Formats: sequence, C-alpha cells, structure tokens
Amino acid sequence: MLNIQIIDLSNPMWLEILQKLRHDFYHLPEYVYLESQRTNTIPQGILISQADKLLFLPYLLRECNDISGKEVNSKMFDVISPYGYPGILLSEAASNSPDFLELAMHDLISAFNSQNICSAFLRLHPILNQNLEKIYGADICKITGETIGIDLTLSPEEIWKQTRSDHRKDINRHKRFGLEARMVNFQEYFHEFIDCYQQTMERVGANQLYFFSHEYFKNIAHQLGDYLHLGIVEFAGEVMCACIFTECCGIVQSYLSGTKNKFLKQSPDKLLFDYVRFWAKERGNQVLHLGGGYGGKKDGVYQFKAGFSRKRYTFLTLRLITNPEKYDYLVASKAKALNINPHEMMRSDFFPAYRSLLTGNVQPSKLTISAK
Repeated sequence: MLNIQIIDLSNPMWLEILQKLRHDFYHLPEYVYLESQRTNTIPQGILISQADKLLFLPYLLRECNDISGKEVNSKMFDVISPYGYPGILLSEAASNSPDFLELAMHDLISAFNSQNICSAFLRLHPILNQNLEKIYGADICKITGETIGIDLTLSPEEIWKQTRSDHRKDINRHKRFGLEARMVNFQEYFHEFIDCYQQTMERVGANQLYFFSHEYFKNIAHQLGDYLHLGIVEFAGEVMCACIFTECCGIVQSYLSGTKNKFLKQSPDKLLFDYVRFWAKERGNQVLHLGGGYGGKKDGVYQFKAGFSRKRYTFLTLRLITNPEKYDYLVASKAKALNINPHEMMRSDFFPAYRSLLTGNVQPSKLTISAK
C-alpha cells in the first residue's frame, strides 16, 4: 500500500522532501510559484511513498473548462510541468525498485483522476530521470530528443579535448582578439541581459510565451538569487551576449540566454560556455547541462551545443491520459470549434490533443520548451 499526499507550496514538507532527494533548480518551491504566477496556474506537488521509497513530482494545475465552450457542472483540469527540465524526483530505493515505480505511476494516475485532471504532459529531467522509459514503456514515456551535458568530473584537459575543433579554434581566436567572459552581478547587468534576450527572441520568432516580462526576471533574481549566476561576454566595454545559469545539487543549467544581433556572426557564446564549464568545475559541480535543440530536433542549436561535449542524455516526456472520457470530450469539443474531425486531432503529435492549434490539414510549427 502506497501513501499519497498532495502538497501545496505553503506546506513545509516540500522543503523537507528536497532535503532528502537530489533535485534541481526547477523543483524549488519559489520557482514553481513564479511559474504558476506567469502561467496563471495552480502550483502543487504529489508525494508517493512506501518506507524509504519516495517519488515527488512538482506540477502546475491548469483549468480547461474554457476548451469545451460549454457550462459544465464541475471544473476540469490538466497538468503541465514548470518551464525547463523538472521531472520526477526519486529516492535511491525508489529508483532501484521497478515494482514501486509501476505502482506509483498507477496511483499517480488515480490521484490525478480524483482531482478531475484529464491529462498530464510532463517534461522529465535528462539527468535525474534517465532510463525511466524502460520502466514506463513507449505508451506513456516518449523519447523526445537528446540533450548535451558536460561531465565536469573529467580533467580540464579531457574537457578541452572533447571540444569540437571549430569551437576550439573560435574560442582561442576570441581570447586573442580580447573578448572577455566572466560572471557579473545580475542586478547591475539586468538591462544588458534583457536587451540580449529580447533581441534573440525577436530574431528567432519565438512564441509570446517565451517573452518573459521584466517583472518576472526581477522576481526570480530576488527570490532565487542564490541559485542564479549571470555570465556575459564583453568586448571593448560592450556586452555581446549573456546567459543566466542555475546551480543546484551539483547541476549547472544554462537557463535563458541571448546574443545581440550585431554580434551574432562572432558567436561569442562559444567563449561564454567555455568559461562557464571551467568555472562550474572549480565550484565542485558534476555536470553542466546545455540542453538540446528546439523541439528535441538535432538542429543548429543542438549542433552548437554538441560541439562542447560527447556526453548525451535522453530527453523524455510523460504523456498521461488520466481520464479518457473527459479527454475525449475535450478533444471532440475543440474539434467541433475548429470544424475538423476529432480523429485528425488525435493523430497530431501535439499533447494534449485538445490544446492543439490544428486546423484542416495544416499544423503550425510549435516551439517545444527548452532550457535555452
């Protein structure tokens, strides 16, 4: 018999759980709260336990009654992950018990169903959730792509050796020309970072979802400043690029970054990532996770990151239909509103299908959430 608890952010148990389990920046209650404010969702976590076997999942609860376009007697919800790579936290005993993991997933689905949750789309942590597809199978645990990590336990010589030759050449050239990479105070360089980030989002045509507000960045710096570091590259006193890095439990992540348009051809972020990996190693971290390509694809972004390391992680997503009847109802309602066949929506790779923008036979390209 497993014990199941739904935990809100005000419950001190949230922090008590994190003290027991290796976690990342994305699991911190302050971060989950900020994400709930940004996305207009309800922050929660679920703890499933049996003796020393622990499974903890932070998530965001999202209303979906508006999708049906009709008044219904009770609210319906679905679940999404906070931005980034949150995933599931597991104790060592839980990780080594396939039986517990299978039972826990069954109870997770039942618990969500009891909350009128019809589906859940969860991005798993590439480092902390490796090999979960072997437990849960391809039906619900999908291999979405590959991400790049730098093993900081290697010697500096080996880290440099694993760097692709074109990257090494550009990094050395940047240093000869006088470009300088360093960590700076976030507050002092706040507007420089915003400028780099917004220019990049506009340049790539990002969805408005990724245009984080000034208020968001101020709040995240205020509430989570101890976990954040701002790296920049300067030349002749001007900031060329900037990136926020998170640091938690030996894991450093490149969170949000940008390069000014005028410096795009120089690719100054090569020098920045070179600097940060050795900075992170000196601080005793085990891995610098760079993320992957947009939508899990091996695109130009992926190829750029792949030039820094041979280390690869499998990026997994969980796609759970926790209440098939309500899920089908929402798909049918959305299909009717779009004047298309519900089966066509079901065939879409978008999950949950009822949130797809599919119209006719054309589906717009979608930017899958990435840490970069």
